[in-house]
Amino acid sequence: MIINQGGEKRVLQALELEADLAVIGGGVSGTCAAITAARQGLKVVLVQDRPVLGGNASSEVRLWMLGATSHMGNNNRWAREGGVVDELMVENMYRNPEGNPLMFDMVLLDKVITEPNITLLLNTAVYDVEQSSADEINAVKAFCSQNSTEYMVKAPLFCDASGDGIVAFLAGAAFRMGAESKDEFGELFAPTKEYGELLGHSLYFYSKDTGKPVKFIAPSYALDDITRVPRFKNFNAREYGCKLWWLEYGGRLDTVHDTEQIKWELWKVAYGAWNYIKNSGNFPEAENLTLEWVGTIPGKRESRRFEGEYIIRQQDVVEQRLHDDAVAFGGWSIDLHPADGVFSEKPGCNQWHSKGIYQIPYRSLYSRNIKNLFLAGRIISATHVAFGSTRVMATAAHAAQAIAMAAKICKDNQLLPADIYHKGFIPALQTALLRTGHHIPNLVLNDPQNLINVADVTASSELLLTELPSADLLKPLDCSVAQMIPLKEGKAQTFSFHAEGEEATVLEVEFRISSKQSNHTPDVIIDKVTLPVTAGRNCLQVNFDVVMKEEAYAFITFIKNPKVKLHYSAKRVTGLLSVFNSVNKEVSNFGKQTPPEDIGVDEFEFWCPKRRPEGQNIAFKYEQGIAAFKAGNITNGIDRPVYGPNAWVADWNDPHPAMTISWEEIQTIKRIELLFDTDYDHPMESVLMGHPENVMPFCVRDYVIKDEQGRVIFSKAGNYQSRNVIELAEPVNTKSLIISLAHPSADIPAALFAVRCY
Repeated sequence: MIINQGGEKRVLQALELEADLAVIGGGVSGTCAAITAARQGLKVVLVQDRPVLGGNASSEVRLWMLGATSHMGNNNRWAREGGVVDELMVENMYRNPEGNPLMFDMVLLDKVITEPNITLLLNTAVYDVEQSSADEINAVKAFCSQNSTEYMVKAPLFCDASGDGIVAFLAGAAFRMGAESKDEFGELFAPTKEYGELLGHSLYFYSKDTGKPVKFIAPSYALDDITRVPRFKNFNAREYGCKLWWLEYGGRLDTVHDTEQIKWELWKVAYGAWNYIKNSGNFPEAENLTLEWVGTIPGKRESRRFEGEYIIRQQDVVEQRLHDDAVAFGGWSIDLHPADGVFSEKPGCNQWHSKGIYQIPYRSLYSRNIKNLFLAGRIISATHVAFGSTRVMATAAHAAQAIAMAAKICKDNQLLPADIYHKGFIPALQTALLRTGHHIPNLVLNDPQNLINVADVTASSELLLTELPSADLLKPLDCSVAQMIPLKEGKAQTFSFHAEGEEATVLEVEFRISSKQSNHTPDVIIDKVTLPVTAGRNCLQVNFDVVMKEEAYAFITFIKNPKVKLHYSAKRVTGLLSVFNSVNKEVSNFGKQTPPEDIGVDEFEFWCPKRRPEGQNIAFKYEQGIAAFKAGNITNGIDRPVYGPNAWVADWNDPHPAMTISWEEIQTIKRIELLFDTDYDHPMESVLMGHPENVMPFCVRDYVIKDEQGRVIFSKAGNYQSRNVIELAEPVNTKSLIISLAHPSADIPAALFAVRCY
């Protein structure tokens, strides 16, 4: 029993924590930064003001995590982010293909608490900072509402991933809020005042079929005049959650301090929309539906953006400008919304895509005037226009991983964040990131510590692709379709394929490439051929007058003709895709991007894959053979398809695919890393959407590693992750390693992007 007679002012319990890196904000960005730093040996305190991790991707908000893949609705092939964010998405896919947001909460929490170097503080809000000088933070003060405890978190380095930038704001970091003029950065897409300067908040809801009639009595605060929402006729009984992302409001208000007011307005709209669906009489199909969940906090899009040494702008995104300090990439469209949100007469979003992914520079990830403060998440240094792309969660998390790796370099070398750029440590940072499977466009891993660099690499077989055999699967050319094929330098040879004609007609076939080698927008037509097609089955050959100037993807393009059906194959191969000139309205893809002339974005066509179980390759023959799948690809420093597959792919007739890595001298090996194909083209939306599989069909599930004596060093069954890190209990002294893989299936040959040995 505790008896306290009172009489004196009391103080809260106070705890002091010390860390190498304090991460404030446990959204996806803060979570990825914390995990990355912890795995590098840093002591991390992760401060999150909510009861779960994930921020806008958590069960409290329920927005899907996306990035450069953009629902497979753009031309960014194999563009899913790498490193920890990829690990989380693949893990969620394995455990949670149904897209249950509660399960995603679990995945994030599970990953964080298994890292011994992370101290996690949930329900803990930062409210003050202590500074040793005007430009340096010494500690942050935070309060946990659940245990009535005040925390003082001290660290030499801080990462603000809080969304609104609470630490950066309190510390006096330079920031911007609202849209820049066209003139300041020469951004032609800068919005007018009429369109608005800020993106608003959104709040989602879920419905559920109970199997029996359910009444709904609206609360007093529900919007009673649904016609105030210009798009009210778009409401229906089938869409819910993220599909109603356009329930947005607040762009005319202060999106930091007016958030509670904005939330109430969104509650009014959400409950008013449901009242309209249930009680207007226009939706008899809603008879058995109940309102299962309504968000209690809105998902924020935009508030403060803090200034780094470089401010990312529209031209960086559209022109794919290169930076010597590139550490991450983006690829979501420039996605701006009308400030009036749900009450606007304008479309809910205005998305303009670039032709490929773009680099994110390190200089945009730390404050220009607070010398020990990193910027992560949506607050990084970008204009309002560029922010329309950089703000999305997977992109932001990918950049946050670079911050965590930079913090490691800072600790090891007694540096501040800006020193990494100014004192020549960018190559070391880029190398450290690429080692973890982190992709940086136009960069190749050159890792002097990797013993593979001095090894001889051979394989039991290498796929020489001469044919994708037909599976008696015919599909009409209702839209134009292209088969992406990786070709080396030199003259293109004859392609053969089969087509079925309903009647005599002609088929137009084009040979296209991208204007940039690493892009996958087929915007350059090199040659075109018109072939006669007779009624019935046709065996057609195409001889293009084309000489490839460099290794790149060719697009063998069949122009729309509904009178013709093409034969498709059941075979799928790492680095091969069919793409379609189709429509994906969710990302403003209407087959072709045709912008006004004065907004500074490009006109081009969209050529996108279809989700499995669709998306089969076109059946074809190429007698010369496509020799893009060599064993040596595992040493080229690129861990995904870019301008070629960048993978060793075994011949699918090889019953026991194996790779042998040999050295002239005995090597002492303590660590082995393998990078497998988990289909970087799959967006893996984290919540709401379901997916047809929980393991990517290209991924090698089972493998065995042996030494030169044939002794098993390591074996794995049931793998599903991209990157496998094998820390050997005892170092192995050997002159060779033999890595034996099992084919994922009869129709998909084993593939391996990289092997690293240390």
